[in-house]
Amino acid sequence: MLSVTEALDVLLAAPRPLVDSAAIEPIPTLAANGRILANAQTSQLNVPPADNTQMDGYAVRAADCAGGAARLPISQRIPAGHVGAPLQPGSAARIFTGAMIPEGADAVVMQEMCEADGDTIVIKHVPQAGEWVRRAGEDIRSGSVILPAGTRLRPQHLGLAASVGLETLPVLRKLRVAMFFTGDELTMPGQPLKPGAIYNSNRFVLRGLLENLGCEISDYGIVPDQLEATREALRVAAQEHDLILTSGGVSVGEEDHVKPAVEAEGRLNMWQIAMKPGKPLAFGEVRRAAGTTAFFIGLPGNPVSSFVTFLIFVRPFILHQQGVAASGLAPQAISMRADFDWPKADRRQEFLRAKINADGGLDLFPQQGSGVLTSTVWGDGLVDNPAGKTIAKGDSLRFLPFSALL
Repeated sequence: MLSVTEALDVLLAAPRPLVDSAAIEPIPTLAANGRILANAQTSQLNVPPADNTQMDGYAVRAADCAGGAARLPISQRIPAGHVGAPLQPGSAARIFTGAMIPEGADAVVMQEMCEADGDTIVIKHVPQAGEWVRRAGEDIRSGSVILPAGTRLRPQHLGLAASVGLETLPVLRKLRVAMFFTGDELTMPGQPLKPGAIYNSNRFVLRGLLENLGCEISDYGIVPDQLEATREALRVAAQEHDLILTSGGVSVGEEDHVKPAVEAEGRLNMWQIAMKPGKPLAFGEVRRAAGTTAFFIGLPGNPVSSFVTFLIFVRPFILHQQGVAASGLAPQAISMRADFDWPKADRRQEFLRAKINADGGLDLFPQQGSGVLTSTVWGDGLVDNPAGKTIAKGDSLRFLPFSALL
């Protein structure tokens, strides 16, 4: 069995990121949230474009206030979006946050340090040149790269692009993912639950996770537990998709047909991983009629195993295929204190569902079985526990927050 690190290396070495020109489309910046930036973006202007004030107050020449308690006539009023006249020596300009500093002024005194007296102002502070002044280009310099290629665009990225006037952004097309589920026991909510049947929770979890990653999804639903039906589903899914994602049927039982079906329609590059939950995870390729291949990832059928393996492996794989650089795609852990004991070590790397408590430590969900989906709702993330390691209260643990994985 491969270690978790070895398996992740295999996955991230395999993708063919969508970087050709045919995969690039310009879309409005307002609609680009969650998409992957195809080309680096450069600012054509300074931000801010001119010196402006950080505060409501009075624009002055610092030299006019050097003696303290300076009394200056108010020569003008400058709201944001308006350009003031040059400031005459020995005068002050009423100015509002974001407004351009008038020519001749070199400081702003906040209004709390001033006392208005008719058409004059008493400055109760000795300002230094540059005080409360945002300099032109302080945030962004014209000609600088503001967003590198491969950025997964978040709201703050869109705001940055808008701040330099970018109305549209070039993004890579959405990854096309086909998904289906195997298991004659699977039933959809709304249908009668026959003896021995279970509701197909994985379909809802995995579809939601794919939607969060901005994928274009084709959901083929539940496929019968038959080898030929599984092969046909793979053949159909491979034609128009970049990735085929399945759940269930990847073990070695007599009714587990996914592994032999993939081997018949393509090849498996990886199968078992030394992790708990999630040992039977399959990775390979399925042939297309044109002679190319679609990638295949088969997840375990147990709900927690499917959820965890998606977060640890499928998420970084998809992001890399979408054009995100491989560096930094491994789950980022934070160090946290264990407020529980885990006295039984496992030979596989474990991912334990845990919750952050009021004291800043971690509590463990009492049932860590691979079918206990309530643990993923109750928990705040996963404890990444190395193989062969026990845990005692007070130990420092690697914690993977769901907030960074979902």
